[in-house]
Amino acid sequence: MSVPLGYEHDYHYYEHDNSSNHSDYDYNDFADFHTVCDKQEVRSFAGVFLPVIYTLALILGMAGNSLVVLVYLSHKRLRTLTDVFILNLAFADLLLLFTLPFWAADAVNGWEIGTAACKITSALYTTNFSCSMLLMACISIDRYRALARGSAIANAPARNNARRQRIIMCLLVWGLAIILGLPDMVFYMVKTQHSSGRNACRAVYPHSMAREAKATLEILEVSLSFLLPFLVMMFCYCRVGIVLSQAATAGVRGGRRWRAFRVLIAVVGVFLLTQLPYNVVKLVRALDVIYILVTECEMSKSLDRANQITESLALTHCCLNPVLYVFIGSSFKLHILKLAKHCGQTGRGYRHGNEQPTVEISLKSGTQTQTDSSSDNEDTSTFTI
Repeated sequence: MSVPLGYEHDYHYYEHDNSSNHSDYDYNDFADFHTVCDKQEVRSFAGVFLPVIYTLALILGMAGNSLVVLVYLSHKRLRTLTDVFILNLAFADLLLLFTLPFWAADAVNGWEIGTAACKITSALYTTNFSCSMLLMACISIDRYRALARGSAIANAPARNNARRQRIIMCLLVWGLAIILGLPDMVFYMVKTQHSSGRNACRAVYPHSMAREAKATLEILEVSLSFLLPFLVMMFCYCRVGIVLSQAATAGVRGGRRWRAFRVLIAVVGVFLLTQLPYNVVKLVRALDVIYILVTECEMSKSLDRANQITESLALTHCCLNPVLYVFIGSSFKLHILKLAKHCGQTGRGYRHGNEQPTVEISLKSGTQTQTDSSSDNEDTSTFTI
């Protein structure tokens, strides 16, 4: 996952054969080049476009994900593995959002806060972006697992085993995401652009491994941060969707399951809409490193602008995740109302207020369970309507 710099540094190529070499490799390699593609236009566009998009994402994402964390920690118990994944997803999105002000400042004035901050911020961005994608896949797996288990409560793991399972799963996800962020910690550093004189936080690879490292990391990130989560989500949600669609003709309860099925479509659709364009651009950039596809200055500028726009679109998942995974459920809405009452009314009014029971659509093949939101005996994941 390349950090949101918004543009590549000045694009250098040999005048006699017009072959391209990106400045990701090392600036010293370009001392003898005759022609330089000035990307001042790209930097100007980034200086206006990126701060606006990052500010909107920061405000909306912080509001939604902070509310998710607040409700989970104060009122809603972590009853299922999906609850744990959703809470971790909110934390990952918040940590990712915390890096955006630094990249917005970088787009306007360049990187002025040192190499250590460059490495840490870059690694945090990649780690939490990757973690969010992997957690979405884990949520789909747990929902499929709840469907596959059916109503065999006797086979449910003991409470201690379930808690241990949650810890292990979260550690595995965060561990893989941290591994994906380690190259940024190693290779990113602050370099001065020769044409503009501005500092920039970017990856600089050793000359002996520049091309191979750049292409390998790009393809690895596309595979683990997009392709793998997408394939897992498609398989799991197709299986869940088959059951829900078969139940959609069973009257009122089937109607509720049909609404849950539409939630599945929204989750997959939003994932594709926000992540597919950016990962296509990343794949094109990786192929360019391998096969030197970009041989003209204007083509390089267009690719940089496409990277800015699609990466900004990909970041909107931080704002949409709370809506897709949490706020749609009436159970969670009830917890928000409880929180509002707790903040705005007296303790007496909060404790004795009348509350309506919620209906949760269980991902079980044959049953639908109506439970109060405070029950803790449900060990499977649910779509709440």
